[in-house]
Amino acid sequence: QVQLVESGGGLVQAGGSLRLSCAASGSIFRLNAMGWYRQAPGKQRELVAGITSGGSINYADSVKGRFTISRDNAKNTVFLQMNSLKPEDAAVYYCKAEVQRGVVIYDYWGQGTQVTVSS
Repeated sequence: QVQLVESGGGLVQAGGSLRLSCAASGSIFRLNAMGWYRQAPGKQRELVAGITSGGSINYADSVKGRFTISRDNAKNTVFLQMNSLKPEDAAVYYCKAEVQRGVVIYDYWGQGTQVTVSS
């Protein structure tokens, strides 16, 4: 089993910053891509940013230039630095990790961390 523990959410004013962290632990044989998703009330979960084990990165258009994803492979941890936050960024943010065992890739999700942005 693999556990993902997220931290760093909270309440911030518009224009402020937050840094999310997600640490993976457990039976990790090979940790492939990691990413952050978010889900606002009444909306579908959407990809915010993803990063491969080799460091390739992609962002949702809505966060480009404001959010930065990074990872520490030695600590199996992924980070999301969120700057210039807007009220529309408010959501529950989920960490996702792809763990490979042999030829099978398993997706694991964190429990979610709430980000609230006041205008």
